[in-house]
Amino acid sequence: MVHPATALRHADPAAISRARRTARARLLRLFEGYEQALPHGLPVPYAPELNPPLWELGHIGWFEEFWLARNPQRLGGTAADPDVARADSALRGADALYHSSKVAHTTRWHLPLPDATRTRRYLQQVRDRSDTLLAQTPADDSALYFHRLALVHELMHLEAWTYMAQHLALDIASAIDVVQPPPTTRDGEQTFEGGSHVMGQADSGFAFDNEGGEHLVEVDPFTVDNAPVTWARYLPFVESGGYGDESLWSSEGWAWRKRSSTGRPRYLIQDDGLWQRACFGRWEPIDPTRPAVNLSLHEAQAWCRWAGRRLPTETEWEFAAIQQGGAFEWGQVWEWTASPFSPYPGFVAHPYRDYSQPWFDGRPVLRGASFATAPEMKHPRYRNYFTADRTDIFAGFRSCAC
Repeated sequence: MVHPATALRHADPAAISRARRTARARLLRLFEGYEQALPHGLPVPYAPELNPPLWELGHIGWFEEFWLARNPQRLGGTAADPDVARADSALRGADALYHSSKVAHTTRWHLPLPDATRTRRYLQQVRDRSDTLLAQTPADDSALYFHRLALVHELMHLEAWTYMAQHLALDIASAIDVVQPPPTTRDGEQTFEGGSHVMGQADSGFAFDNEGGEHLVEVDPFTVDNAPVTWARYLPFVESGGYGDESLWSSEGWAWRKRSSTGRPRYLIQDDGLWQRACFGRWEPIDPTRPAVNLSLHEAQAWCRWAGRRLPTETEWEFAAIQQGGAFEWGQVWEWTASPFSPYPGFVAHPYRDYSQPWFDGRPVLRGASFATAPEMKHPRYRNYFTADRTDIFAGFRSCAC
């Protein structure tokens, strides 16, 4: 059976149509959850990692329209000129509201946004036009590139909305497919003898620009966990005073610990010796078999020093995931790696210039996927990237023997 992520990257027009109907139904269900939890205009306090839900809903429609209906070079795929002159939007002034590359993040809370009814109507107008175009699109990778891009963009925002619901402690679990990482099923570790491995997209179909640049690497022997580190393995580090031991932390990590951390993982409290975790506004006992989650890179590194372990590189992670398949358990939480996010050899930015290129700034790569990631996005070559201090994303880690 073809994995959903592989299927999406090779999806023909019919498959794209089905996938985006499913994604849109999930999006609108989650937006309705926000409307119920945040009445009177969906108020969300400003935070650098958040976006107002009403703005984000309109932005999703704008992105699809900008790269499809308004893009005269939409059939050109990655060769399209991103700055080509475009037709007007179906929504007057849409560029001034939703163009994320030009609308400063801090201003998104103060824009004269259309109300939810008008925003929904705009999304439907855009989708109707996209469907008409899709029906006329040949089934080749270049012609379908922007249809696939708009779909994965929407799926990414779905996951971001799930982060935000947890951040805001909103009880909208009924609108979310899965609310926490599933338990791990594999203990222990496995050793790889290493060898040659091809990094980068090696076949046809859709790929993100940071995955391009197919190149051969030699992987040294390494030993890695079969699954992400669980609470059963992580909490002894907390209970033994790891958050107070400066020697376990990098200088950047200790500065973050003193500035931003409560001395325990985000969303956790200990009551009468029992650990509980806030899960979308409700406190639940910690299941020790579930992966530790909402951890920063700094916390992952400190645990590794405490345990005498290290983080895998992204090359090691991908090598193990592709070589071992199901024996290498992943997909419950995003996994921090020891590798900085950098371009592969021969990198060429795709038309959506701001997707990768601005973020080659030393931030770490995360691999895998989380429980909130759409199945269509769970690809072993997918490279995620966030700054090392982020704890709002559903991230954990696995470790390697030193």
